[in-house]
Amino acid sequence: MTTRQAFTLRDFRLESGAVLPEMTVAYRTLGALNEAGDNAVLVLHGYTTGPTMLEAGANVAEGSWAELVGPGKPIDSNEYFVICPNMLGSCYGSTGPASISPVAGRAYGPAFPDITARDIVHAQKALLDGLGVKKLAAVAGPSFGAYQSFQWAASYPQLVERVVAAVGAPWHPGPPGASSAILQALEADAGWAAYCAGDREAMLPYLTAQRIKTLTLYGVDAELTPRIPDPARRAAEVARLAREWAEEFDPMSLVTLMRAAEGFDVRPALPAIAAAGIPVLYVLSRTDPMFSPALAREVSRLPGADNFSYVELDSDKGHFASGADAALWADELRVFMACPPSEWQAAGFDALDRNREEAA
Repeated sequence: MTTRQAFTLRDFRLESGAVLPEMTVAYRTLGALNEAGDNAVLVLHGYTTGPTMLEAGANVAEGSWAELVGPGKPIDSNEYFVICPNMLGSCYGSTGPASISPVAGRAYGPAFPDITARDIVHAQKALLDGLGVKKLAAVAGPSFGAYQSFQWAASYPQLVERVVAAVGAPWHPGPPGASSAILQALEADAGWAAYCAGDREAMLPYLTAQRIKTLTLYGVDAELTPRIPDPARRAAEVARLAREWAEEFDPMSLVTLMRAAEGFDVRPALPAIAAAGIPVLYVLSRTDPMFSPALAREVSRLPGADNFSYVELDSDKGHFASGADAALWADELRVFMACPPSEWQAAGFDALDRNREEAA
């Protein structure tokens, strides 16, 4: 994998009308762009992770995609130019609340402007333009990465050939008000005032505790048990992973990105995506508490969902499943990437009924 690189643009205008005087997108790449600029694949990360999702053993809440992306893998970097950018609003090199405001001369913190999923995608489009990318063979990702993949197809259907959306949905199904609740909890923490004054470490205990809760909800216990069978050692490992994440992640990015997630909804655009001939490989996990297979039934009824091929992972690894149990769908992904979009025969949501019959 290449080292982290960065693309910077001046005066980036957000949907809100606010302007970022300097907007940077950090990214990593695998493979090489061909002369036509049409062999690129955009791989997009989740809510609290970054481009390390492409690394084996990475500390990411959706599971490392190292078994799905790389030389000889289903998304084959010998064939494709793979780009994995850090989201605008995140904190792994891209502009976000932890970035220094050129105007204020200190970290944006709570003053960072609201962004949308469309803003995140528009920033990535600027990066791709800078790299000379003319076409995306696929846009793929888990969780918030699935949101971005759908948003790409909605915003730039002429550029996208395929969508791979895992453990996500074409809209944010979470309860309303989550971003406000996160902000209120941050403000109530004893370290908040020091954080606002520039001391990021003041929020480490809070972030670590919250990360432990998140990893537990997502299914980290099942993910770790095969290699750490002892419960006490497993708990210690979860705490270590949580602390490692908390040392890098900015608390206001939790709010910024959740606000963007809460405003995400491309259901009205699905018919246009289908009309553009963009097939969708839609992958959910049987045990994911965030995006359960019950969502697939709802998605199947949406206008424009006839270009979807649904895969349900029989995994006990919850939200981690798309990466942690990559072998369960690697073959489907390889076939999907190899088939020309115009020749792809969408399987629809037959797997829903088939899985129900098998369970009975």
